[in-house]
Amino acid sequence: MTANTRIRIPDGLWTGLKKLGFNAQDLVRKAKMPLTVISESVVTVEQYYALWQAYSDMIGDSEAGMLQLPTVFETTQYPPSVLAAYHARDYRDALNRMARYKEMCPPEKLRIVEQDTNCVIELKWLETEQVGPALLVGTTLAFLLELGRRGTGYPIKASLVEFTHSFGQVQALEDYFGCPIHIGAKHNRLILQREDLDRPFTSYNAELLQILTPVLEQTLEEQRHSHSITEIVKWILKRNLTGERLDIQDVASELGMSERTLQRRLTDEKTSFKDLLKEVRHEQARQYLADPDLDIKEVAFLVGYKDHSSFYRAFRCWEGDTPLNWRTEHALIDERQG
Repeated sequence: MTANTRIRIPDGLWTGLKKLGFNAQDLVRKAKMPLTVISESVVTVEQYYALWQAYSDMIGDSEAGMLQLPTVFETTQYPPSVLAAYHARDYRDALNRMARYKEMCPPEKLRIVEQDTNCVIELKWLETEQVGPALLVGTTLAFLLELGRRGTGYPIKASLVEFTHSFGQVQALEDYFGCPIHIGAKHNRLILQREDLDRPFTSYNAELLQILTPVLEQTLEEQRHSHSITEIVKWILKRNLTGERLDIQDVASELGMSERTLQRRLTDEKTSFKDLLKEVRHEQARQYLADPDLDIKEVAFLVGYKDHSSFYRAFRCWEGDTPLNWRTEHALIDERQG
C-alpha cells in the first residue's frame, strides 16, 4: 500500500460539495490538479490529500466544513461499500462493514475495539509518513456518527472525540458530537457508548446485502491479491505495531487464511514472517528516529517493544549503533545537506 495507491472518489462527494456551494472545477484548480480528475474520479494519495486541503483552504472554517459534508451527503449517492454499511442489521454491523471495506478505499484505516462500556474507533493512516488533513479526519469521524444516526433514526451521541489536530472553534464540534472534544491528542478517535451499537437499523435491507456482500468480498479479495503477500503482510504489520505483540496467527486471521497457508506463501516469495517483522520494525524505527520530537522510549513502543532495552539491542543489530547515536549522526547529515 504505497503512496501511489489509487483512490476512487465517490460521485456523492462532488454532489455534496456542490450543495455546499463549491464548484468542483474551482476545487481541483485550487489543488493544482488536472480537471480530468472530476470525470475520472481516481487519484493518488497525494492528490487525495491535496483535494481535501484545497477544500479546507476554500471553506476557511474547518469545523463547519467537517460537519456539513457528512450531513449533505445523500444516502442515494453512497458508494457500494458504504451502502452495505447503511443497510446493515445494526450499528455494530455497519461499523464493522465500514472498517472491513475501508481497505478498498485507502488511505485511512479504521480500528474498532469494544471494551467495557465503550467502543473506540481509531482512525489510522496506511502511510505513516503522510498524515491526512484535519478536515478529512473530522469529516470521517463525523460521518461514522452520522451513519449511526441515519441508520437507527436515533440521535446517538458520542462519549468522547479525540483529535491530534488543533481547532479554533471546539464548541461547534461538541454540539454536533454531543460530547467533550479533546484536541492535540495522540490519536484520532471516536468513542461511542457500547450499548448504542446494538441499536437496529431501520434501513436494514437483507435482500440488498445478499447482492452487495458477495461482490464487495470478491473485490476485496482481488485487491488483496493484486499485491504480493509480502507487501500485504508488511502493510498489516505497519498499522498494528504500536504497543502490540502481533504474531503470524493474527495476520493470517486478518487475511482469512490459515497460518500454514500464509507461511507457505511467504516461503514462495523467499521470505518469512519473522524476517518481515524485523524489516518492518527496522524501517519504522529509522522513520520515527528521524523525528526529533519523539523520545527514544516512545519510538521503542511505536515499533512494538515494551522493553526499551530490547529495542536498543535490536537496533544495534540492525545499524551497528545505538538509536541515540544514529539519530545524532543523521541529524548532522541532514543539517549539512540542508
